[in-house]
Amino acid sequence: MSDSVPEIFTLSSGQAKHIRNATVLGMDAFQDAVIHAIEEGGRISALFAQPIHGRCLRLWAMISQDSLSRILPLCTDMDESSYPSLTPLCAQAHWFEREIHEQWGLVPKGHPWLKAIRFHAPYRQTHGRSVADKTPEIGVADFFQVEGEEIHEVAVGPVHAGIIEPGHFRFQCHGELVLHLEISLGYQYRGIERRLAGGPDKRTIHYMETLSGDASVGHAIAYCQTIEALSETRISARSQAVRGIALELERIANHVGDMGALAGDVGYLPTLSFCGRIRGDILNMTGLICGNRFGRGAIRPGGVGFDIDAEMSSVLLSRLDTAEKDLTVAINLLWKTSSVMARFEGTGAVSREMAELMGLVGPAARACGIDRDVRKDMPEGIFRFSQIPVSTWNTGDVLARAHVRWLEIQRSIAFVRIQLHNLPAGQLQIPPPPLPPDRLTVSLVEGWRGEICHVALTDSQGRFSSYKIIDPSFHNWFGLAYALRNQQISDFPLCNKSFNLSYCGHDL
Repeated sequence: MSDSVPEIFTLSSGQAKHIRNATVLGMDAFQDAVIHAIEEGGRISALFAQPIHGRCLRLWAMISQDSLSRILPLCTDMDESSYPSLTPLCAQAHWFEREIHEQWGLVPKGHPWLKAIRFHAPYRQTHGRSVADKTPEIGVADFFQVEGEEIHEVAVGPVHAGIIEPGHFRFQCHGELVLHLEISLGYQYRGIERRLAGGPDKRTIHYMETLSGDASVGHAIAYCQTIEALSETRISARSQAVRGIALELERIANHVGDMGALAGDVGYLPTLSFCGRIRGDILNMTGLICGNRFGRGAIRPGGVGFDIDAEMSSVLLSRLDTAEKDLTVAINLLWKTSSVMARFEGTGAVSREMAELMGLVGPAARACGIDRDVRKDMPEGIFRFSQIPVSTWNTGDVLARAHVRWLEIQRSIAFVRIQLHNLPAGQLQIPPPPLPPDRLTVSLVEGWRGEICHVALTDSQGRFSSYKIIDPSFHNWFGLAYALRNQQISDFPLCNKSFNLSYCGHDL
């Protein structure tokens, strides 16, 4: 590790800068800078490769420095087929480097478990690279195996018994005890990031709202903030407030659904029944605003697509009061039922140290005592003026993840109520001008699962040369795998729901 790090420009979330400001480091300096930033409390929000010219690729690392409310963009150029892996020194890079290898054929030498995280043809084929023509066969992988007496393997999925997206889980067990869980995804791969290149166009907002359907608002806001940063468009205070309301309603609805599902996984039907109905009530509130229960159409570049007038505010406030009252009854039933607490407490625990090492985000991180929330650390829009307290717990288990959800539900309800009572005046939408050339921007949003990260780079014509999306699930799937170690295999449904990660959000 070198003693000094080169002077490198930084970004705020939602800020754009000219790419010429980027210091292109040598590989050794790049790795030193990444490791140094992580050791100083930073974390990897994005790590990806971008084709720039000929056979050359640029490796980008976006390091979030939460305590400084800034992002450190680091880059290095390479025309070789391999580079020294970051993973042995920085566990957060593990999943990212596997993705880079799968997409571009770059080999991170020294990576401990290099294999595809999805199943698709390499991107490098379209850039004159010499790589295998064969697309990986879906579901065929070199799975980790434990050997020994009485060791057995349990495979679950990718087809599941219910209306659920596909994902494969392979357990190495000794009796009922799980020694290791390996998660294989990629069955939902749609190539969305590749389709964004050359944009934005009329389809772009549709891709954003459907890449992970239950986080439509969060991803739409991240995209719109990206466009607004690049075009230097300032949206009105009213639009900011409406966006905040939509984002927090999305958080409430999903957390309520998760609380009910957690109750269902331990066979506690009263809370399951209550929450199923109340989740629908919250979704209907979003539907009242924009005509779509998932918030599609609500968020648009330059502002919002729908307003909230005084009459609608009154209706929403009344429905919010009813939902909060019913939820309090439903959730308190959980905390007062000893059989439920016995199943939640101590199950699927992740220590704070491991959560930091893996780079967990969202409720999964906050349940481990980590005070990490984009709304506080990198505030944009309404959250610069109206803060929501960060909800944390410290035991890192299913109980902690449930408690964090309940705290966030209550605080989001309070936030929405304040915004509805104090909606400012302002124009709903300001059409952004054409995007400038050769710019870089990073947009972070605290979605209901955690940090949503969008990185956009424009070419000489002001079109997207590269658009990278990191859904919070990308950070957290390995956290679920770790949570199952030394647990009973029967605890898997409960642990899985306590994380409730997105398959399609991962498979972009």
